[in-house]
Amino acid sequence: MDREHIKGAADKAKGTIKEGAGKLTGDKDMEAEGKIDKAKGSAHNVAGDVKDAARDAADAVKR
Repeated sequence: MDREHIKGAADKAKGTIKEGAGKLTGDKDMEAEGKIDKAKGSAHNVAGDVKDAARDAADAVKR
């Protein structure tokens, strides 16, 4: 697990909390911010997956 995966998990958690708080209070802006944060988290996870795949491919070439 690298920094991208950690950032992704943190953003997803933050987004889930914001989205839930926005729904609870009726704050549509906060709810939208939460959805954006969750999307950022997913993007970080994809970036981490790409880095992992590149690292695995480089390791395979070295063998």
